[in-house]
Amino acid sequence: MDNLRISLVQGDTRWHDPEANRAYYGELIASLHDITDLLMLPETFTSGFSNDAIDRAEGMDGPTVAWMREQSARIGAAVTGSVQLRVDGQVFNRMLFVTPDGGVRHYDKRHLFRYANEHERYAAGRDRLTVEWKGWRICPMVCYDLRFPVFARNRFDVERPGALDYDLLLFVANWPAARAYPWKTLLRARAIENLCYVAGLNRVGTDGNGIDYSGDSAVIDFLGHPVSECTDEEVVVTTTLQASQLAAHRERFPAMLDGDRFELR
Repeated sequence: MDNLRISLVQGDTRWHDPEANRAYYGELIASLHDITDLLMLPETFTSGFSNDAIDRAEGMDGPTVAWMREQSARIGAAVTGSVQLRVDGQVFNRMLFVTPDGGVRHYDKRHLFRYANEHERYAAGRDRLTVEWKGWRICPMVCYDLRFPVFARNRFDVERPGALDYDLLLFVANWPAARAYPWKTLLRARAIENLCYVAGLNRVGTDGNGIDYSGDSAVIDFLGHPVSECTDEEVVVTTTLQASQLAAHRERFPAMLDGDRFELR
């Protein structure tokens, strides 16, 4: 596989205003045409992290999915981020992975944030997702999933003997500044233990509930070293992931060969 360019779009999401957020994030990513392969938008980027936003949840045929398709085609890159979406009478915190050809894959957040009562209003997903893009195997996850290493564990791909499930693990988040240290620490842990790159995208600013966010978005390599790091400001950062370095590390340090085998039920 070739190197992969990934863009972290760390923004200050507008509270409960999908139209304003589509315009806002559209401006932030306008200059990314032909300079990135994958761009990440934050968790619930059309509303902020809110239980009350459930009342305005869109469907898969709504304006936000259409907007993501338009942006992906215009920029020539995959676009990912999560949105509250209503499907068959239930609302999911759904992370979408949209490609320039109009394709849409999705992952529904499995671990709902009990501390903020997310589990009382939203439906939980069940299955992990892996997508292939530009020769990379990519596993998208959402915020609180970061705290559950068993679910995120990189395993052997049964269809590709000797290969792992994924090369890049994504986390989009609304992770409060009060818990910034766990965010930064767990991103590194997931990269080290899974012999992969990890990209974590968080928002900045203060939301409608008065919760502050410090950003701290980062791309972490397979040794736990930051390839790029953000502070607490609105910023778009593009980083190139080195395919040959990842392959060399896995060959030199094949810890996956000694991993435990298990099944999630």
